[in-house]
Amino acid sequence: MSGIFGPAYAAVYDALYGEKDYGGESDLIAHLLAMHADSPVASVLDLGCGTGGHALPLAARGLRVTGVDRSPAMLARAREKSAGMAAAAVAAPDFIEADVRTLRLGRVFDAAIMMFAVLGYQHDDDALLATLASVRRHLPLSGLFLFDIWYGPAVLAQRPGDRVRSISHADERIFRTTRSELDIRAQICRIDFHVLRLAGDRVVGEDRETHAMRFFFDRELDLALAACGFRLEALRAFPDIGREPDETTWTVIGIARALP
Repeated sequence: MSGIFGPAYAAVYDALYGEKDYGGESDLIAHLLAMHADSPVASVLDLGCGTGGHALPLAARGLRVTGVDRSPAMLARAREKSAGMAAAAVAAPDFIEADVRTLRLGRVFDAAIMMFAVLGYQHDDDALLATLASVRRHLPLSGLFLFDIWYGPAVLAQRPGDRVRSISHADERIFRTTRSELDIRAQICRIDFHVLRLAGDRVVGEDRETHAMRFFFDRELDLALAACGFRLEALRAFPDIGREPDETTWTVIGIARALP
């Protein structure tokens, strides 16, 4: 993951994903936790928390949230956004800079989440298993792990495409060009982002990042989770959790339970 989510990309990240319904997704997360947990969930570990898109609304619901990310630039944005929570008598999340693969906080949480395809940044099996083992050591017996992924059958059926997005932000115009290349055998989609920031007709910022995203299939998830002390309880379409995954559901959410 080195070289991605740097300061330039972090500065425009929230603007680029301003239409993402983090509040609604957090409601679904809370709903799934309540549905599957053996007892009420009070503490949540948010792995790959980014700028706090899920951590902040979950904390606003009264949960004790600890967010972890390896990008200092993204965490700086998350801390800025959480600064006003104390005035609202809400406990702000703790934000920690660390690698999810090697994390050792020395404590457990009622539940862990890994949202916005963070699991897909674990490109090889060693990284995937190290990440899942890290999640497991931060959960008690029967603790829940929620994660969303790119779903292999849908990725292969729909195929990624190239896109251009333009948005207004403050007194700037932001253009993002996305070019994608699919490596089917490696189960990786490589995405080249080119971001331009314009004030009037003057370029005031430019950034390029390449993100490699792994997509997953049911049986490999089952095997990987089982190898790290989990049972996969369910895979559902996301955010339409009433549906089973199929070739139309690019994103799915998984619910796994920690075993002895």
